Amino acid sequence: MGKVTMQHIADALGISRVSVWKVFNKQSGISEKLKNDVLAKAEELGYFRNMVLKETAPQRNKTIAVIVARPESATFWTNIIFQISSELSRHNINLMYATIPSEFSSSFSLPNMLTDRTISGVIVLNIYDTRILSEINRLSLPKVFLDITPDFPIRELSGDLILLEGYETIRKITSSVISKGCSKIGFIGDTRYAKTNQDRYKGFVRTLKENNIEFKKEYCLIDHIDIYSYYVQMTKFFDSFNDLPEAFICANDHIASFLYQYFSEHPERLTHDIMVTGYDGSSEYLNVSGLLTTAFVNTEDLGRRLAYQIRFREENPAAQYELTYIYPEIIYRDYNLSP
Repeated sequence: MGKVTMQHIADALGISRVSVWKVFNKQSGISEKLKNDVLAKAEELGYFRNMVLKETAPQRNKTIAVIVARPESATFWTNIIFQISSELSRHNINLMYATIPSEFSSSFSLPNMLTDRTISGVIVLNIYDTRILSEINRLSLPKVFLDITPDFPIRELSGDLILLEGYETIRKITSSVISKGCSKIGFIGDTRYAKTNQDRYKGFVRTLKENNIEFKKEYCLIDHIDIYSYYVQMTKFFDSFNDLPEAFICANDHIASFLYQYFSEHPERLTHDIMVTGYDGSSEYLNVSGLLTTAFVNTEDLGRRLAYQIRFREENPAAQYELTYIYPEIIYRDYNLSP
């Protein structure tokens, strides 16, 4: 046998690797008999000889991988990744990119670095394909996910999940729009794309109901929107209106920028003021930056939080998985598209 691992000891005793880990890390919930059995089997297999060699050998820096699709698609993602890298480097941990396609195909396979023990943990960003998430979820590595698809069961994740809170945040944003006198309100965002989008939409619908405002499906663009033809689909949506709403709640600032672009190119369609809100607080969409009511996501803090979580998960593999909500700051502004 080569290097003896905790999994070898677990397999030899017919127990879980977590139980072995608990014995070696002096965790509670282990009987004295099981503890003695684990230590005896470890000695028999030569596990402790490996540990001595490990302690006397030069220590190599750990490497964490960021699994990401289209990292160049927005500075939102590149800012987060830069902060993750900066934070991990403070702890002598290397960061490696694992760039994968946005959509699953018959030829899809995970990069070798994720399966050949090159890395010790992964952070998953901007992956919104359920089948790809399922492949990543099967990796026997510590994992932290930032958002998932709406149809991926959270209880089946084999890692921690961090979400940008959307339900209550959009409820507050929608309430602020209603307080301005708007009662014909639409929502734009692909609710099948990301759980965070779906949460924002649910918050929007709930707020209309609580304020006795009629929900009109024709005011909402919520079905699948292809990421490469967003503006084309939004153009068709706006072209279909005979009577435009008084406000649009957008799932993010990027969508709001498309809305601004459409009415800049078709000013004849704008017959009355339309209030527009966003989410993310991004400064990269110059036509709406600093104008919208939005939820500001601090990407530096978010990057640091992801780096902290993967370090915690790697150091505490037996700890129960965590679901964490991050509440962005709401920035209220009065912004209207005007004829």
